[in-house]
Amino acid sequence: MANIVFDLDGTLIDSAPDIHGIANRLLEQEGAPPISLEQARDFIGNGASVFVERMRQARGLSDDMHDRLLADFIASYDTAVNLTVLYPGVVDALAILKAKGARLGVCTNKPLRATRAVLAHFGLDVTFDAVLGGDSLPTHKPDPAPLLATFDALGPGPRVYVGDSDVDAETARRAGIPFLLFTEGYRKSPVAELPHSATFSSFDQLVPLIQSVLEPAS
Repeated sequence: MANIVFDLDGTLIDSAPDIHGIANRLLEQEGAPPISLEQARDFIGNGASVFVERMRQARGLSDDMHDRLLADFIASYDTAVNLTVLYPGVVDALAILKAKGARLGVCTNKPLRATRAVLAHFGLDVTFDAVLGGDSLPTHKPDPAPLLATFDALGPGPRVYVGDSDVDAETARRAGIPFLLFTEGYRKSPVAELPHSATFSSFDQLVPLIQSVLEPAS
């Protein structure tokens, strides 16, 4: 069928409650007030280091604390799965795509160990043929290199990227790959401002949408 690569946080999973919990435990240890769940969602997307930077800045914590807070954040990430949920319809959509012969990948700015841990938690570790995290390469999204590397690992064939955010849209644009925007995730900009081939709000729309995007290439 095709090679389909997915973003993770805000696309396949809603992990913000777990990430919010990690952040507020770290802030409590520093005697700083908590951030809101909405703030946590807004800080997600550019990787763990940027999340910690935004968290620090929101609470006035100094730059010289960054490395220590980041190390503590990453150390907590692997087991932060209990409040994370799959978006409705994800499992069925992935199963249909696999049955149709699609090769599936994940390209995320989440650290690789944490990525593999949450995929295993949901039994999806065997679903994906290639998985790249935010620390798999020297660069991360919106640099197109991780996305292109994920597709290269899947092999030849038509390519479609599925994500939810401004970062994902820019990554796809730079890579020159059709982008399907999941509108219920963590994006910060209006849909109309993000480059995309099509949008969807429910995963039961995804398979026919992918087929329609691929029709010109068939």
